Amino acid sequence: MSNFILLIFEFFKTGLFAIGGGLATIPFLQDMAVKYNWFSTEMLTTMIAISESTPGPMGINMATYVGYHMFGLPGAIATSLAIVTPSIIVICIIANMLKKFKENQTVQDIFYGLRPAVVALIAVACVDIFLITLFNIDFTSIAQLFNWKSWILLLVLIVANRFKKLNPILIILFCATVGAVFAF
Repeated sequence: MSNFILLIFEFFKTGLFAIGGGLATIPFLQDMAVKYNWFSTEMLTTMIAISESTPGPMGINMATYVGYHMFGLPGAIATSLAIVTPSIIVICIIANMLKKFKENQTVQDIFYGLRPAVVALIAVACVDIFLITLFNIDFTSIAQLFNWKSWILLLVLIVANRFKKLNPILIILFCATVGAVFAF
């Protein structure tokens, strides 16, 4: 199977099973990084940062980023369509079924049961991002274990936010500027 078709398939699968939004796509992207070496885990953190700071849904932004990285504009279009197509199909099916089964207790129980899975996917993604951002996996000494720039930035943001509730847009702009200046 060609890499282009495989890329489309992987993002279709991600769109089908990443219930809960953009953060729920991160475990699938981590799997792609390990399985196919299309991008590194360091590049994944860059994708997450860019996807979070650009307008639009995070999952689609990351799919577009990977598609463009792999195959240029055709890849970006293909992966964007691949990740949203399952949602469109499922929404059409559910909308039709919900009209019929809106009050059905089983349907309500299924949606209620999905909540812990979504929380678990997002929690795992958050922990992984935390570890990748603040710790160096390939360290040769204890001093190199910590990504000191990230720790300092985190502490500055915590202290600043403690004294004055910061606007999320300002935080994103500040962090993007710091990242560009200090080349995180």
